[in-house]
Amino acid sequence: MKPIIIAEAGVNHNGSLKTALQMVDAAALAGADFVKFQTFKTDSLVTASVKTAEYQKANCNADTQRDMLRKLELPYSDFRILADHCREKGIGFLSTPFDKESIDFLSTLGMKYMKVPSGEITNLPYLRNIASTQTPVIISTGMSTLADVENALQVFYDAGYSRSDITLLHCTTQYPTPFSDVNLRAMLTLREAFGIATGYSDHTRGIEIPIAATALGATVIEKHFTLDTSMPGPDHAASLNPDELEEMVRRISHVSMALGSAVKRVTPSERKNMEAARKSIVAATDIKEGEFFTEDNLTVKRPGTGISPMRWDEIIGKASTRFYKADDLIQ
Repeated sequence: MKPIIIAEAGVNHNGSLKTALQMVDAAALAGADFVKFQTFKTDSLVTASVKTAEYQKANCNADTQRDMLRKLELPYSDFRILADHCREKGIGFLSTPFDKESIDFLSTLGMKYMKVPSGEITNLPYLRNIASTQTPVIISTGMSTLADVENALQVFYDAGYSRSDITLLHCTTQYPTPFSDVNLRAMLTLREAFGIATGYSDHTRGIEIPIAATALGATVIEKHFTLDTSMPGPDHAASLNPDELEEMVRRISHVSMALGSAVKRVTPSERKNMEAARKSIVAATDIKEGEFFTEDNLTVKRPGTGISPMRWDEIIGKASTRFYKADDLIQ
């Protein structure tokens, strides 16, 4: 089954509704299932003095997170416009809330999922607010231990969620993530440990790691994208451009089809090749009627329309009932 593909616009609109609308168009054109933004009130998210992270400092002209986030914050009215535009374009709308007010607002937009970002997985009041919406939830697990994940899950179980209401995303919170830190097998550990559908939120450069996650059975793939990787902002450098996003969606679709089922069978496309590729027992030399079949006067050649070579021992020692020329199929 093809994983759900979330095109993570995040804050790559740089505070522009026009750019955000163009990102919806690009994600829809690429074939993503959802486009996801981030909804927050800057003053509710960070204190005035908290410094930007290293990756943010490298890509933003801001000393503090508050200065950076003010430039990236969209008003709630813009998200209503974005949700409507998503419906027009036939792509699902999602946005990650970062505070109670934003949770309450987004719950009015009919989103199919609530998204818990990695930074909030240890935020008990936040998790309870998300759980109060009773909306299926996708939880990113960057910077987390199994104990952190277990504690977060318990909040949702206590609120009445079942395992089928929750998806866990393996994630490494570094932009871009070094390949050596991806630890993709941890996605399988999450699945085995908690018996919950698992996927992957990717921050590496390129598209090969999301494709690998698909091959490992990810049910959700989340990937940042931007209209232009050279734009200023915290996440552009670790994001795909629209053409790369489309290529990722295409390749994930191919891998999903190729995974198929666990049943080992002859497929329809290869069945027609069996006669040409397999072999039959044939006469190695002319064989007279009544002559016994031996390993000297028989051999195995294509096509596979005669007696299977797996019956070799059954044929050896029997008397020929007719004359065979060399290369005739034994009947």
